[in-house]
Amino acid sequence: MSDLATLSAYGEVIEPLTLKIQRLLPGPVDRVWAYLTQSDLRRQWLAAGQMEMKSGAPFELVWRNDELSDPPGTRPDGFGAEHRLESRILALEPNRRLAFTWNQGEVSFELEPAGDKVLLTVIHRRLPDQAQLLNVSAGWHAHLDVLVTRISGKPQTASFWDGWSKLKAEYEKRLSA
Repeated sequence: MSDLATLSAYGEVIEPLTLKIQRLLPGPVDRVWAYLTQSDLRRQWLAAGQMEMKSGAPFELVWRNDELSDPPGTRPDGFGAEHRLESRILALEPNRRLAFTWNQGEVSFELEPAGDKVLLTVIHRRLPDQAQLLNVSAGWHAHLDVLVTRISGKPQTASFWDGWSKLKAEYEKRLSA
């Protein structure tokens, strides 16, 4: 298990064009799993979309990031009110691991019990270029911050888009160093 005392909020590049980011969430594992797999819960922090819990099953993710906070903040240029992604489940181990396609890449979620908490590890592999790595790094960080707030039962007070923009600038500094 990772050393939880040194767990960073920031993602790290673990190989070319591959991001790893972790969060320690309130348990139990089955509740965190529900936030990953159930559309009504997942849309509260990431994207809606019904998933058939079967390896190989296709599904669609639908982002409406303006709905993640009130106020949503200023949406950056180039981002629409809605974004859709066709995907397919690659790996499924209930309450432990979920992996699916993301364009030509792949995203995996791994859950590991840590006392009364759950360590969530997200790895986004095979991003197409450095610009996408930068956007995805800020995106996963911002979305996981919303997940922590939601799963902790707290109100979302921080603006999603303003937070994303600040994180993008921070990741730009970190990834160019």
